[in-house]
Amino acid sequence: MFQFLALFFFPLAMAFAASSDLLTMRISNKLVLLLVAGFVAMALVVELPLQQFAMHVLCAFVVLVVAFGLFAMRWIGGGDAKLAAATTLWLGFGLTLPYLVHAALLGGVLTLFILILRRLPLDTLLAGRPWLGWLNRLHDPKQGVPYGIALAAAGLLTYSNTAIFERLTA
Repeated sequence: MFQFLALFFFPLAMAFAASSDLLTMRISNKLVLLLVAGFVAMALVVELPLQQFAMHVLCAFVVLVVAFGLFAMRWIGGGDAKLAAATTLWLGFGLTLPYLVHAALLGGVLTLFILILRRLPLDTLLAGRPWLGWLNRLHDPKQGVPYGIALAAAGLLTYSNTAIFERLTA
């Protein structure tokens, strides 16, 4: 049972990040810290070599610095920057480029979808409903794009190639 829970920790966290960003346009610091703590715990469980662990940490740090540069230029949100770094902590240098390519492609599709959605009138039955606030936000051209959805989906596409996944399924 523990191995099953350990295997699905990362995918569940990614699903929560995506749904949180969709519904609230926020990615919680607690979720990012949970991903970091989860990585440390899983690295200990699968006995990830210290050098490999250090390289994962370095990778996440590099991504965090670059992502916060993008945040400072207002190209991405702060939550997206932190989520990307926490995700690459799990992936390491070897999988970060495929992750970022997946995130860019998925993010492009997501952005185009939202831009098309915003050009269409929102049905009067849906507009202004408090319980559909997320849909009204998505439709509002003044709002950003919940890019955490693309980041989470890219993380899920890449996860099965990680050292942690491979060691848990061995």
